Formats: sequence, structure tokens, C-alpha cells
Amino acid sequence: MTTLFLSVLVIIVCIYLLAVITDEFFIISLDQISQRLKLPNNVAGASLMAMGSSAPELAIALLALFNGGGEHSDLGIGTIVGSAIFNILVITGVSAIVRPAKISLRVVMRDIIMYVSSIALLLTTFADGSITLLEAASFIVLYAVYIIILFNWPADETEETPIEEPEPTHEATKGPFSAVTHVVASGIGILMGDAKTAYIRAFLVSIALIGIVSYYLVEYAIIFSDVVGIPPVVVALTILAGGTSIPDMIASIVVARQGRGEMAVANAVGSNIFDVLIALGLPWLIAIVALGQEVHVGTGDLWTSTILLLSTVVVVSVFLFTNRKLTRVEGFILVSLYVGYVIWTIWG
Repeated sequence: MTTLFLSVLVIIVCIYLLAVITDEFFIISLDQISQRLKLPNNVAGASLMAMGSSAPELAIALLALFNGGGEHSDLGIGTIVGSAIFNILVITGVSAIVRPAKISLRVVMRDIIMYVSSIALLLTTFADGSITLLEAASFIVLYAVYIIILFNWPADETEETPIEEPEPTHEATKGPFSAVTHVVASGIGILMGDAKTAYIRAFLVSIALIGIVSYYLVEYAIIFSDVVGIPPVVVALTILAGGTSIPDMIASIVVARQGRGEMAVANAVGSNIFDVLIALGLPWLIAIVALGQEVHVGTGDLWTSTILLLSTVVVVSVFLFTNRKLTRVEGFILVSLYVGYVIWTIWG
């Protein structure tokens, strides 16, 4: 019982720390970097925001591949799959609930086509159950192509601009919880510096801290799975996937509240592209180079996972292509679908 309580406590603390790091430092540094690079909302969401907030998934994939001789390597793939489903259903859904988003079809098509391409590459690579050096490198190359496309994509004349909305004052949100958060953020701030001025430092330190916190999240999620008798891959698909996607969700809620819903959707899809191409591709590439041999992966649930990933894309695409807007009702439907997915994963 003590072990169960400790594992749950550590998992909660890790998720909380991920939220504080993202909300108090990452978002601010990201905005500063985006402004100085003069990035459009959807480009910033699909590139910088996606890369930084997906650091937990990358850290978990690396840890799962190298720790314990690869005994829990399925945790990496499971976390990527679960996180991808969480991003599409929950992040876009919650963002729409916070504020309905008007979407540019060109931007949506760009990101969805790249996402489907990344899943197709994953299918092709998994076909024989082994990952070669050329196959791992192709993931990195495809992501490089995506970044080039992002920065050279023609601007949309109707691209959304931030909608002014009064932000809640600190006085209005004071309380025991916010007081604790303030103390925790102040402590972390010693390492970060001022995120508005030392934004590069804050951005890099945020990513590093996310990786460290993710390490403990992985370790205690495995302990939790052993205690309650749930397969580690199920924990990865649910707890790890949801927990590591907290930074993505917070980032998207913040920009959605500001009226930049397209940026929130771009962040969700962009994070998925990063997860598949970099969070899987980079660890594989490093392992192949370091070990001098191919990486072998289990493909038992490959088709089920792929169908789930593609299904989420189809559902969201249908919603986005109707009047080029994601409504609150559609947002609630997406979140409900995720709840159904979690129930099916645990008891299916």
C-alpha cells in the first residue's frame, strides 16, 4: 500500500511540475522567441511549441529504449501513440470548448497531410519488425522537410489575429493552491531567470527540466503498473500519454483563450508529427549508431494503433472542414471520444 501511495504521489507531483514549468516559463519564452522570429501563429504552434512541449515524449522514448536493456521499450511507442490520440482528441477538443476556433483550410491540409505521411512512414518501417539506419534517418529527414515547408508556406490573408480578452488578475486567482504554485515557480525561476528577457535560457532550461521530470514519471509509472497489475504499455497509453501531454494542453488552452485557436490546433497536430518523426526516429537513430545493430520492435498491436491514429485524424478533419470552424459541441464530442478510448484501453 505504501508503494502504491508513493508511486501515485510522485506521478501527480511530476505532472504538476510539468504544468508549472510550461505555464510559468515555457509559454512566455516561446512567445518572445516567436515575436522575434516574426512567426505566424500556426507556424509557431507547429514548430517551436510542438518541439518544446513534446520533450517529455522524446525523453520517455529514449529512457524506454536504453533502460533495463530495452525491457520496457514498448513504453516509448505506447506513450507516443497515446499522446498522439490525447493531442488530437483532448487538446483540440478542450481548446474548442475554451473558445471556438476559426481554421485556415490551407494550414489544416498542410499539417494533416504531413501527419498522415508520418504515420505511413511508421507503417512502412514497422512492416518487418526491425528498424535500419536508413529507416531511422528517414524519420529525421521527413521532419526536416516539414520544418522547411512550415517556414516557406505562403501566409494566409485571413490568418487569425489575437483577440483581445482581459486576462484574470493575480488577485482574482489568489488562494492556497496559487500560493503554492507561486512558491514552486519562484524556486524554478532561479534556474530559468526572467522568461521575458532571458527567453532562450528559459526555453532551453524548460526543455531540460521537462526531460528530468519525465524520467521520474517513467520510473514511478512502471512501479505503479507493477503494484496494480496493469501492463506497462497500458499505463503508457493512458497515464504517461496524458501526463506528458499536459504541457501541450496548457499551451493550447492559453493561446485558445487569447483567440488563437488555429495555433492551438497546429500545436496539437505539430506535436504529433514531432512525436512520430523525432521522438521515435531520434532514439532509434542514436541506438543504431551506438549499438551498431538494427533495433527490433514489437508489431503485435501496430494495426490497431494505426487505425486509432488515423481515425482521430479523420474525425477532426471532418469537424474542421465544416464551416472551417471547430465548435464547442464538437470539442465536447472529441473529449468524450477520448474518455471512451481510455475505458476501452483499460478494460478492453
